[in-house]
Amino acid sequence: MRHAQSPTQVEVFFDRQDFIVSKTDLKGRLTYANKHFCDIAGYAEKEVIGQPHAIIRHPDMPRAVFKLMWDAILQGREIFAYVKNMTKRGDHYWVLAHVTPSRDGAGQVVGFHSNRRVPNRSSLEKILPLYRELSGIESAHRNAKEGLGASLDRLNTITASKASGTDKVESYDEFIFSL
Repeated sequence: MRHAQSPTQVEVFFDRQDFIVSKTDLKGRLTYANKHFCDIAGYAEKEVIGQPHAIIRHPDMPRAVFKLMWDAILQGREIFAYVKNMTKRGDHYWVLAHVTPSRDGAGQVVGFHSNRRVPNRSSLEKILPLYRELSGIESAHRNAKEGLGASLDRLNTITASKASGTDKVESYDEFIFSL
């Protein structure tokens, strides 16, 4: 049920004390969305359950950030990221997302859990130019796979230069926390 809404360029906000929470299965289909998720995104719970989490993906988001996120959680690791999401009406909202794997009693990953909160505005001022650069790299390539690769290479170069870790995900997390 992916909506065909175009972005409105209108930003919406939510309260600092509110947390947006969602859970997905291994394929990224929503299995749970809390009231704050539904309220800010403008969907009824019945509209989102079973749908891809990407139902709220804003087209301005660089694919490289999602690739890094998926790589981390599929390896059973948590990750933090600034994400621009899109509401049902086409408005947008920013979050600082903390995405973790959900495990069963045997320790097997059975899905994913995401808590999102209001991001620091000064951090967003630093993220916006980076995300524009990455999106520009992605769109400059006729081949989407090549664009993603080039964008991910650039992201890894930037985050590695600003973080001391050698692991790409840890470098990205260090970069996010340095903002």
